[in-house]
Amino acid sequence: RREAEGEALAGALRTLHETLVLEVERITARVPVATARRQERFRERFTALLGTHAFDESRVLTEVAIWAEKTDIAEELTRLRAHLEQFALMLKDGGPVGRPLDFLIQEMNRELNTIASKADDLELSQSAIAAKGLLEKVREQVQNLE
Repeated sequence: RREAEGEALAGALRTLHETLVLEVERITARVPVATARRQERFRERFTALLGTHAFDESRVLTEVAIWAEKTDIAEELTRLRAHLEQFALMLKDGGPVGRPLDFLIQEMNRELNTIASKADDLELSQSAIAAKGLLEKVREQVQNLE
């Protein structure tokens, strides 16, 4: 009976892991679109502020680059993918995963919080929030393991 419960929990965790991976892929796919939209919005604001006054296009691109750097989530996505790989390995290897997985959940949550705070795109924000919800379900399953 205990073994059957363990298998059921492991299956639930695998399903949640797969869904998390899909959500991270959705975030990754959205980044170029969000970046292009951000650049266009910035250019529009810049033009609206300056009106008919001439401005240096290279200066606009420099400002966009600075803004893009502040909102870049590539590092967070890289770390999040690494954490998801570790999660998959833990599930594959079996054995006790409670405490280590709990720590990994905290790390993934931290990355998702940063992604959500940097995102100036509705779909990115929604995906980050959805992934956080999935992580909460993982946390609940891990608590059932202990």
